[in-house]
Amino acid sequence: MAQPSTSGGCGPQTDRYLCICADDFGMSEGINAAVLDLADRGKISATGCMVRRDAWGTGMSDLREIRPRLIDVGLHLDLSRPLQGETFEQGLSGLILKSYLGLLRPDLVRAEIRDQLARFEDGLGRPPAFVDGHRHVHQLPVVRDMLTEEIATRYDTPRPWIRNTAAPGPRRTPWSKADVVFALGGTKLLASAASRNIPTSRGLLGVYGFTGSAGDYWGRLLRWIGDCRTGDVLMCHPSRGASADPFDAARRNEYAVLRTITFPIKTTTGTVFLAPLSRLSPTGELSHV
Repeated sequence: MAQPSTSGGCGPQTDRYLCICADDFGMSEGINAAVLDLADRGKISATGCMVRRDAWGTGMSDLREIRPRLIDVGLHLDLSRPLQGETFEQGLSGLILKSYLGLLRPDLVRAEIRDQLARFEDGLGRPPAFVDGHRHVHQLPVVRDMLTEEIATRYDTPRPWIRNTAAPGPRRTPWSKADVVFALGGTKLLASAASRNIPTSRGLLGVYGFTGSAGDYWGRLLRWIGDCRTGDVLMCHPSRGASADPFDAARRNEYAVLRTITFPIKTTTGTVFLAPLSRLSPTGELSHV
């Protein structure tokens, strides 16, 4: 698959750094294998870990072997894992409804956040470089405040960064799935993080409906890279093994495409470099430490 220049729209030439984050490490052996392979090949610069899933225990030792300066490893906060004896995740609508109706108990939510952070720290021997949420639950009412409070009290500066779910411009549609994601609580998450001096990413790329072929994903990936700004996160969900996951085909397409990209990538608006977000300074410069 040839790698053409990305479009990126019009504007001045600006070199920039992008963080590509593979979500869901720990969900399955196939996902673990894909993430580790892409990290080894230099195709991603972050991964979010699900420490309450079955494949976390078998994968965390491999993550410990990757130098932190090469890849940000963070907690992918998981509040919808399958119930005992079930295969598929719980629906998200009930959690969203409870959060907005004030039916979530803050003490129980914070206890779950503490438990997952502790499992991460025990597994990797260090704090997470960042925290985000599986299916973006980290921005929901109650969850976002308990998360930012726990990060602020648990960690000294520099604290783990939190994923911002805002869609960066330019806008391609008047209302998209990315807008729906941010509307679930993105603005208040940013305010909560800022009030506690917790850094956040700049914007989120990679949102789509998990539909289409590998070629379709290739086109989307090039558009996202062309649109990116320094500090943005491009999330992905690769897997290299077949599973009962309803998004398995999309995951395998993502893995196949991501293996073919090579950074830096020239776009019509400048060159895009791959970098862990934690290595970027507030001015957007890359630390070589």
